[in-house]
Amino acid sequence: MSIHAVGLPPGIATHELADAEGLAAAMARQVADALRAAIDTQRRATLVVSGGRSPVAFFERLAEQALDWQRVTIGLADERWVPLGHPDNNAGLVERHLLRGQAAQAQFVGLYRPAESLEAAAQLADAALAGLPQPIDVLVLGMGEDGHTASLFPGSPNLAAALDPGCPRRCLPMLAPSVPHQRLTLSLPLLAAARLTLLQIQGGAKLATLRAALAGEDVLQMPIRAFLHSPLEVYWCP
Repeated sequence: MSIHAVGLPPGIATHELADAEGLAAAMARQVADALRAAIDTQRRATLVVSGGRSPVAFFERLAEQALDWQRVTIGLADERWVPLGHPDNNAGLVERHLLRGQAAQAQFVGLYRPAESLEAAAQLADAALAGLPQPIDVLVLGMGEDGHTASLFPGSPNLAAALDPGCPRRCLPMLAPSVPHQRLTLSLPLLAAARLTLLQIQGGAKLATLRAALAGEDVLQMPIRAFLHSPLEVYWCP
């Protein structure tokens, strides 16, 4: 099945690539172009990315792009509440694969904070996000086969609050069904205000998830539904 057969709403661009390396390179070029345009018009640019294994190749290709990196601020859409040295920490992933070479000049605003509880850590992260220039210029999201994106997981106690368009908080604590369970996520108002949002998915199972998400409207059941509207561009490879 091709992504062009999924039937995305009007205004959502689709990019179908032959493989993961081609997808990473194409995304890196578009993101770099968008960041350059933001720097040209407003002297700075904000990029927010997602963690996990999927974006590693994209991070590495993006780090190779010629940019005025010192004018770029990079943030995370979500984080696992594990120490910075932990292999599952998303900030460490960004540091290893994106913040290298010239790209190391970018400013990074992370979400992990040591605290007595997940809620206290979320409050500290919320305060730190005041240093993230907004609105976000480029947001790169992934999607799980359960329809989650960032750490907006179906069934999480704080999901309704995080998906509320009027949510006053920038960061909320979330619980994932997978280990590590404790997560931090940006809220819908902050994410949805991005000037350009890219959704990166790979494989037939993710394409089937996307089709299922388009077939319904309940964002609590499949949080990715909150983002399936323009401006959005979807990158997919088999």
